Parts: sequence; C-alpha cells; structure tokens
Amino acid sequence: MKSKGRKKIMNDQITMKLNMDKLILQALEEDITSEDITTNAVMRESRTGEVDLICKEDGIIAGLEVFKRTFELLDENTKVEFYVKDGDSVKNKDLMGKVTGDIRVLLSGERTALNYLQRMSGIATYTNTVASLLKNTKTKLLDTRKTTPNMRIFEKYAVKVGGGYNHRYNLSDGILLKDNHIGAAGGVKEAIEMAKEYAPFVRKIEVEVENLEMLKEALSAGADIIMLDNMNREDMIEAVKLCKGKAVTECSGNVTKKNIKQLIDIGVDYISSGALTHSAKILDISLKNLHAV
Repeated sequence: MKSKGRKKIMNDQITMKLNMDKLILQALEEDITSEDITTNAVMRESRTGEVDLICKEDGIIAGLEVFKRTFELLDENTKVEFYVKDGDSVKNKDLMGKVTGDIRVLLSGERTALNYLQRMSGIATYTNTVASLLKNTKTKLLDTRKTTPNMRIFEKYAVKVGGGYNHRYNLSDGILLKDNHIGAAGGVKEAIEMAKEYAPFVRKIEVEVENLEMLKEALSAGADIIMLDNMNREDMIEAVKLCKGKAVTECSGNVTKKNIKQLIDIGVDYISSGALTHSAKILDISLKNLHAV
C-alpha cells in the first residue's frame, strides 16, 4: 500500500480507538454474561499460552487493532504480535500474528476478536474488489448507512481500508433528502427550501431523485448534490449532462460488483453501494495451535 494510503488508515485508526472500547465491551458482555463455563471447566488456574493467527483465504486484512484490543480489555497483560498491517493483501495459510497470554483469556476472547477481524476484513476485501473496477475513472465508491447496529465505526473504517470512501457517518453528519422526506415536506422544492432555512449555510444539501422531472426541480431549487436513485441507464446519462457544472452527481440503488461495470462510463462523480457493508462475506481467519509456553 502507498504511504499516502497508509497514513490515511493510521488517522482513521486513531478515531476508531477513541470510540471502540465501549463497543467491544458490549460485545464481550454479550458473549460472557456471567462466565465462560467451558473454559473455566478445563482451565481452573492461570497458565500462559500462545496461539497463531492464521488466514484461511486470500483477501485484504482490516481490524487488527480491534482484534488486539478485545484481548487487552479482558487482560491488559495479553501480548499480540502482528506480521501484517491493515490494508495488506493476505493469502491462504499466511501466519498473520501470534497472541500470548493467560490461556483462559485466549479462549474466552477468541470468538469476539475473530468476529470483528473476519467481518472487517471481509468488508475490506469486497470493497477492494469493487473499487478496483473504478480504477482510472473519476468516479469514487461510497458506502451507506446500511451497517450492522453498533458496528458502523468498524465497518466504515473497513470500507476505507479496502479503497472506498465514506458517505455521511450518521444523521447528524449531512443533509440527505430522500423520498419520504420529500413526501413529508410536500415536494422537492419545498424540502430543499426548508433544509436551506434550517441548516447552516456551510451544509451541502443532497437530494434523492427518481426521474428527470424531480432532477430538474432539485437543480432549480439549488441542490448541491443529486442522488440518482434506481434510474435507468438512459435517464442517468441525461441526468449527468443536466447536472454538469451545477451539482455533484451520485448513483445509488442495488449496486454490486456484478452490475457496477454498467455504471462506470456514465460519468457520475460517486457511486454508493450498501452492499459494501450489508452483503460482504467474512474473510475466513482462525486462531490455531494453542499451546502452553
């Protein structure tokens, strides 16, 4: 990975670290309500052990700091050594690291730590596959808010590791007038006027449109960004022409790696895909060869 991309990931890691402890603790509490009865049955006393972190299929790794922090929250004396970094390509059978500590902690934290790492790496891998299809174009790939509850900070980080970009993080992060907002306001023009009156002038206003009539109304009312939602190819081509020099364009609606090629030459500025987070399969990763040291 280029140094610019590595620096970007490091900055995102800092933000994630400031917020992840409470979320990881909630996940651990979900998995250990009172005790790990299996581990306590076979390990009555503390004993130091070591286990290997092994990748079982090719992909892009993401979430190493979350994996590490999961064990540290169970026992600050746990030591995690990595041989790869977030954003690295990994291969089947690669030894990616080792975890050393109280065997009881290694056993109790294993599933939660791997759940994070597998999920985030799966998203980074899928995003990387889709983003590569946009290489050498002006179009950027965006995620959406279609994330797993309490996993958004991790999943959106994984998208960026995979080469994608983040759309708004949450409802406080930007104005996006969708079909139901427009319906509640009484129309496209009315919704935009209300948004301009309410929001600070520094906020951009994005409007979701489903046809060229709505598009023209949104442009006339002064929308900054136009989201072309589930429009047919011919209308999208015309929409991009109409928006040129007037508004940023975004294409959205059931976008996957299977159909994104059909959108590349339309010339939109952004393509957003909920599939990056809601449909990416996990990357198969395991902790193996646990032994006492």
